Amino acid sequence: MANILDSVDLRTQLVGENRLELLIFKLHTSQLFAINVFKVKEVVKLPKLNSLPGSHPNITGVANIRGLSIPVINLRQAISMRHGEEEGECNLIITEYNRSVQGFLVGEVMNIENLTWRDIQPPPSQVGRNNYLTALTKLNRDGAERLVSIIDVEKVLSEIIEYNVHISDDVLDQNIVDHLHGRKILIVDDSSTARAQIRDTLSQLGLEIIEATNGLMALNMLKKWCDEGKNINDEILMMFTDAEMPEMDGYKLTHEIRNDPRMNDIHIALNTSLSGSFNEAMVKKVGCDRFISKFQPDLLVEVVQDRLRDIL
Repeated sequence: MANILDSVDLRTQLVGENRLELLIFKLHTSQLFAINVFKVKEVVKLPKLNSLPGSHPNITGVANIRGLSIPVINLRQAISMRHGEEEGECNLIITEYNRSVQGFLVGEVMNIENLTWRDIQPPPSQVGRNNYLTALTKLNRDGAERLVSIIDVEKVLSEIIEYNVHISDDVLDQNIVDHLHGRKILIVDDSSTARAQIRDTLSQLGLEIIEATNGLMALNMLKKWCDEGKNINDEILMMFTDAEMPEMDGYKLTHEIRNDPRMNDIHIALNTSLSGSFNEAMVKKVGCDRFISKFQPDLLVEVVQDRLRDIL
């Protein structure tokens, strides 16, 4: 237990520094891809896979890793990347997203890069909505600048596992629901899939949704309202923010909000696919009011209802 707590403490010391670590890999082409190290449990050579009849076409099979059966997703196929060499080094990146464990079949796994979120940029608007990227960054390799594409894993998974937006009847508090209609919620997330899940869930209650695709955009929006003399709590009921976002992450966003007396009482819920004691500690460190794992519609509704109860 001491080792776990020491690890958590070391990571929480980075709060406010707006940093991340990326695992860099290839998909049997020269192009570089990445995912956040926080979501990676381990990397192993591709083991023998067992077939899984009737599974989604992007699931290559099931790997047995220390007694745990893990579905393996062909990442190159899942992001509709058609060109590449079929032969070559194959590795399995085992990840945990939204309380589930899965493996991604990739090619060469290269290294871990420590960057700031300021180094990370959203993909250009010209790529359209059907791309599988949340962001881009650049690295120097052998004296040349290389582009790195950061995968939108939530979108990849949403096409394999249908995310539910159904709200259970027994979750709804009719004494509260009637007061939700027309109130506004700010959601901050770089994944269009994640924003859609919150929007499609909470709009059923008559809530109006304001969206921002990264922490800096959200912070600028909030500061503008303050500069205009608006009371933030009159503008929004609360804010849901992701942890990982280009330019400014959710931890830094919360840190900035809590240090601005004009808006430091915003009710903030960290809504993230990252899980575990690390995030619980980060929530306490930066001053979020709640921490919830993504894609739990009933829990989203409970958090909003609890917030409204506090102010009625």
